[in-house]
Amino acid sequence: MSELWPTELRVSKDRRSLAVTFNDAAQYSIPAETMRVLSPSAEVQGHGPGQKVTVPGKREVGIATVTPTGNYAIRIGFDDGHDSGIFTWVYLRELGETGSDLFAAYERELADKGLSRDPAGPRR
Repeated sequence: MSELWPTELRVSKDRRSLAVTFNDAAQYSIPAETMRVLSPSAEVQGHGPGQKVTVPGKREVGIATVTPTGNYAIRIGFDDGHDSGIFTWVYLRELGETGSDLFAAYERELADKGLSRDPAGPRR
């Protein structure tokens, strides 16, 4: 996978997804909500085992910025203010390939905790 890199990154007009095309011609459209709730940031993943946070209320989140980070990743800023996730090419590929399964697990976590994908109040 280290030989994979994106040849195109395109934010959708509604800012709700990121289209990624890799150098092996694989193409994915990754929803902003998926990237936000599965962000690789410490704010979401925690600093150690068992510290992962289930982030509710992000159904309407959009992509505000996409900033290159070295030759290996991008930093995605979301319109809710979250911008500390560094999405490596490998992680973007993982989200493209298995994102629907990961998102289904996230939805089960929400249900188990009595949380919702819908925003609770005014968006920041």
